[in-house]
Amino acid sequence: MKEWKERLLLEELSAWGCDVDGALNRFLEDRELYINCLELTLGDAAFEHLGKALREENADAGFEAAHMLKGVLANLGLTPLEGPNRQMVESLRKGEIEGLQSHYEKLLEGKDCLGRILKAGKR
Repeated sequence: MKEWKERLLLEELSAWGCDVDGALNRFLEDRELYINCLELTLGDAAFEHLGKALREENADAGFEAAHMLKGVLANLGLTPLEGPNRQMVESLRKGEIEGLQSHYEKLLEGKDCLGRILKAGKR
């Protein structure tokens, strides 16, 4: 039963656009560890730190948070979240902070979608 739920969850993530195969390769095919790391990502403080940095117009702190997320998202194969985050990283690297709120909102929407997929996979 557990293996079946894991398989369905991974299929849902793939259908959403995640690079599940690449991520599982990095996780040495350990599905349980991969799913646990996905769940931990939902609580990653870097999301909150990035939002705070944007509100305070602090490009350095924003870059640090977005860059940290960049590595996490890439390793987990969370491609739908990588796009908006990558755009923020590149702008923040140059000290540019204007207009990034919409990218941040897309990032949070993706995070929420990940949460819904993971929650549905536990049923």
